[in-house]
Formats: sequence, structure tokens, C-alpha cells
Amino acid sequence: MPELPEVETVRRSLLGLIQNKTIKDIHVYYAKIIVGDPEVFVTALQGRKLLTIDRRGKYLLFRFDHDLTMISHLRMEGKYFVRQSTEPENKHVHVVFEFTDGSVLQYQDVRKFGRMQLVQTGTEAQVSGIKALGPEPFSPDFKVDSFYTALRRHHKAIKQVLLDQHVVTGLGNIYVDEVLWLSQISPLLPANAITRAQAEVLHDNIIQELKMAVDHGGTTIRSYVDANGNTGQFQFDLHVYGRQGQSCERCGTTIEKIKLGGRGTHFCPQCQPLPIEVPDHE
Repeated sequence: MPELPEVETVRRSLLGLIQNKTIKDIHVYYAKIIVGDPEVFVTALQGRKLLTIDRRGKYLLFRFDHDLTMISHLRMEGKYFVRQSTEPENKHVHVVFEFTDGSVLQYQDVRKFGRMQLVQTGTEAQVSGIKALGPEPFSPDFKVDSFYTALRRHHKAIKQVLLDQHVVTGLGNIYVDEVLWLSQISPLLPANAITRAQAEVLHDNIIQELKMAVDHGGTTIRSYVDANGNTGQFQFDLHVYGRQGQSCERCGTTIEKIKLGGRGTHFCPQCQPLPIEVPDHE
């Protein structure tokens, strides 16, 4: 699933391609992509001008005139491409946005898990999935003290807490493994056992790692590309994710992989020592 750096990269690439364009028509080929009535969705956006694109966590927020916002979640495999033909490029294209200048935005989703929802601008914070999100990592609201306090409220393994998007938003499986390795914190450490010093190091590493990943265009492990079709480059800078069986860059110990909450989890048993008592992680 695209995480914050990938979604931010998609946002930036899309903005350069479709900002200030006006929708002529929309073709929906798989109705379940649209939350609500697809006909209402299409009618409401016909003739609307795209003003900008924002991001909240892993959600894209397409801002149109007349106070309309389209919330888009890419989920596992969602992708946007700009083309010159309204004909779907392949069988996995499920929504096509036709602009008045003749260009076309195609939404492709092999898994069909992505969703689009149209709301009044200003109400998106109340939409299910967005309203429970924690602070943005790059926001002034993401402070060490509040982060530490929020972590201490949870008894689950810290990796699971970071993944649930409530304490801080935008982190997924790849970047949680990375920031925990950078911070020398076991993914199995109960969140309420973290020290303030550890929380401060983790807080700073989250910001720095995500900024670096954005600067590199995100991470491509399988199929992620931006709106220009470019792959990310940050996969060449990963320290622990996907490196099971290889030597830790910091100490030389073999990187291990376990299942934690159903998610593959990579860590160094030497640099990130497991707590004496660990939660059930299967």
C-alpha cells in the first residue's frame, strides 16, 4: 500500500499535470470505486475546475470550485495516469476523467480496493477514515510530548500502534520498520513501555525518514509509480525492510523477519533487543 511519501509524490506529480483543468465528463466502469451514487458523483463534477490537490495521511484531496472535494484513497494498487484518449488503457482502468482541453485522467486499480468520495469542502475531516487520523508528521501539531503521551496510552506492540494511524498518520509497513531500526527500538516493545528519550528519537526519525523518502520519490517495492509513470528511488536506501537474512548495516547481526499483527516485520535482534516479555505477535 502506498504510504505518505508515495501519496505525496503522486499528489505533486498530478498537480503539475491537471491543476486548473475543467472536467468535461467522467466515465465510471466499476461503480464500487465510488462511495455513494456514481451518477450523482459524475453530475456534480461535470464542469468543475480542479483548483489544487491536498493530502491528509494517505488520502488525496482533489479540491474543485463550488466547494467540492473528491477524497481518493489508493489502497493497495491504485494509480493515476494522464493520457490523451478516453479509451481505458487496460482492463484495470475503472474511472476516467475527461477534461475540456482533451486530456484525460485515468484511474487504474488492479485490486479494485481504492475508493473515491465526493464531499463539501470543509467537511472531509468528518469522513470515516479521516476523522480518526493522528497529526501529520510534517505538521507543527506533531510534538514530542503529545506523541510520547499518546504512545503511553497503548499496551500493544509499538509497531502496531504506529500502523493504526491514530498516534501519527502516514506510516505504513515499510517506514515503520525503518524508523524503528533507526531508533533502535524493538517492534515488539509495548508502546506504554517506551521512555521519553526513545519517543523523542523516534519522533525525529519519523520526520527525517519520511522527508528523505519524499525527496526520493517514494519507495517502489512492487508496482508503485507516480502520475508520470516514474518509480520511486528510496528502496535503494532502506536499512532493514526486505533485508531479512542479510547483515545489519550497523552491527553485522543477521536481520530477522517475523509476523506481527499479520504484517511482515523486519528488525535487528542485536540493535533492537526484544523486551523480556513480549506480546503475542502471531
